[in-house]
Amino acid sequence: MALAISILALVTAAGAFLVSATAASRTSKRRGPGRTVDHLPRDTAALRREVAALSDAQTHTFRHLAVVRYDAFGDTGGALSWSLALLDDSGSGVVITSIHGRTETRTYAKSVTAWTSEQTLTPEEEQALAEARR
Repeated sequence: MALAISILALVTAAGAFLVSATAASRTSKRRGPGRTVDHLPRDTAALRREVAALSDAQTHTFRHLAVVRYDAFGDTGGALSWSLALLDDSGSGVVITSIHGRTETRTYAKSVTAWTSEQTLTPEEEQALAEARR
């Protein structure tokens, strides 16, 4: 099950990459080599507002992430269990954990606000949160 989730995440990421690469390719073809971008404001004040708006939007994206892999049980190997922290600049987001056992896999999600969670975090989840904060 953990392998299936990993493969699904990989396929999703590859699809997102292809979509963004295709869009970038179309944009560069429309502009053509050596031509300016006509839709950008020409005055400095408008450019400053545009940059400020982009900067503000960026603070709410998941830019802090970390994955911690480990063996949840002594009788399994391969570090198939993992905890993933996905957080924005304010420390808000989620910690997702997948515990892989011999007969089943369980997945948990815990919300995070200001770099802390109301739910009790495991040591591995705490580690992922700390690594994402760096």
